[in-house]
Amino acid sequence: MYLTHFGLQEAPFGLTPNTGFYYGLPPHEEALQVLNWALAQGEGFIKVTGEVGTGKTLLCRKLLSELGSEARPVRLAWLPNPHLTPAELRIALALELGLAVRDQSELDLTDRIHRHLISLHQQGSRVVVLIDEAQALPDETLEAIRLFGNLETESSKLLQIVLFGQPELDRKLAEPSVRQLLQRIAFHYRLGCLGREEVGNYLAHRLRVAGYRGDELFAPRAVRSLHRASRGTPRLLNILAHKSLLAVYGEGKHAVLPRHVRQAAADTEGAAAPGWW
Repeated sequence: MYLTHFGLQEAPFGLTPNTGFYYGLPPHEEALQVLNWALAQGEGFIKVTGEVGTGKTLLCRKLLSELGSEARPVRLAWLPNPHLTPAELRIALALELGLAVRDQSELDLTDRIHRHLISLHQQGSRVVVLIDEAQALPDETLEAIRLFGNLETESSKLLQIVLFGQPELDRKLAEPSVRQLLQRIAFHYRLGCLGREEVGNYLAHRLRVAGYRGDELFAPRAVRSLHRASRGTPRLLNILAHKSLLAVYGEGKHAVLPRHVRQAAADTEGAAAPGWW
């Protein structure tokens, strides 16, 4: 609605995890370093957790794009739907690995996956499985994942698995029924929220990617207000920034002020109310 008014080529604060808007914020860059190092070391299980809206799915897609551009062959399997039974997990993994799924027993399918992983390993390929929203995985499916993680040669894992999830994943893995999987997670990272300075840089970056070339659009006091209202959560920050721009556009002006942020916060569930600031 306001693209022409602000001289933008595309919406800067969409909620879709678009890697074209990825900005190397310290939490995300540190998480990527941990992930890339752990995967390079051949670790079997790695875990990344963070509150809702902290950018886990964007980080997952960024990792997908980085691994896909490596010189060494990497076979990637991305499982965005965690509501899988163990049988559905085997089928999803087989399809991601390019195997045709026929009417066969679970044992036969597991054996085919195992033999295919051995073949890929002999060809010099790594196989990395990324599971998003892992806190929603049923316990029996977590156990099936653990068993797949046990597939290995004498010197290396045949399958590397990265779990992305909300803090509920940590609590789930602390339960006695899945303690064996918890013990196999060698590296983990907890995504935090953004500081005030990071919020300003984040807003400027997304505006620049979207084509903005004008004067400062968010006044310093508006940036502080956005940080307080969003508590530094990127998803909330996008929603509030978008609504603030709508408020400015409705007035026919070109600068976001604290009052525009207050209007946006009052209209957004989950945002910190101005009285809390």
